[in-house]
Amino acid sequence: MRSASDDLTARARIRDTAIAAFSRDGFDGTSLRGIAKEAGVSPALIVHHFGDKNTLRAECDDHVVGVFIDEEHDLIQAPTRDRIRTALHDLERYGPYVDYLSRMLVDGSPAADRLFDSFLASTRDVLDEQRAAGMLEPMSDPEMTTLLVTLIGLGPVVMRSQIARALGTDQLSPAGLIRTTLPTLELLTHGIYSTTALLDGARDALAPEAPAPEGDAS
Repeated sequence: MRSASDDLTARARIRDTAIAAFSRDGFDGTSLRGIAKEAGVSPALIVHHFGDKNTLRAECDDHVVGVFIDEEHDLIQAPTRDRIRTALHDLERYGPYVDYLSRMLVDGSPAADRLFDSFLASTRDVLDEQRAAGMLEPMSDPEMTTLLVTLIGLGPVVMRSQIARALGTDQLSPAGLIRTTLPTLELLTHGIYSTTALLDGARDALAPEAPAPEGDAS
C-alpha cells in the first residue's frame, strides 16, 4: 500500500513534471501518458490524483501563481542593497516557472485569464501598500497605472526570446536583470521627459470642453 507521504510526493512530482511539459510542448501537445512517462508513474496514478488533464493544468496554474504572488517581498518596505541583490540572484528558484507563465498568458484560455487577473490583483495590492507608505506620486487613474505596471512586469516573460535577441542576453538571467533593473526603476521613479510639455499638451487635448455661455451663437 502507498503511504500518505508517498502519495504527496508523487502528486508533487506529477505536478512539477506537468509544468515542465506544458512549458515545453504546450497544453495541446502534452498527453497524460507523456507526463506519466517523464514522472516515472503510471497514467492511472495521474488520474487517481488529478482526474484529467484539465484538472492537472488548473493545479499547475494555481501552483505557479502561488510561487510568484503568495509571498511577502521585503522590497516593498525596505529596498536595501542586500535585499535587491537577493531578489536578482534568486532565479534558480523561479526559473522553472517562467516559460510556463509565458505559454499560459498568451494561449487565450480561461486559465490564462486567471493567471493575468492574479498578477493584476497582486500588483494592485503592492501599489496600495506603497501608497499607504507614502512612496507613490498622485495618479490621475490609479487602476490604469496598475495595469501598466503589471504589463511592464509581464512583458519580459511573454516576450522573453525577442527581448533576449535585442539585448544579446536573456533579460531574466542575472546579467540581464542587472542591466535592466536600474533603467526600469529610473523609468518608474523619474520618467524620461525633462519637461511636462507632452503631459500638459495631452491634458489640454483630453480635457472636456467648457460649455459655451448662454446666448453665445458661436
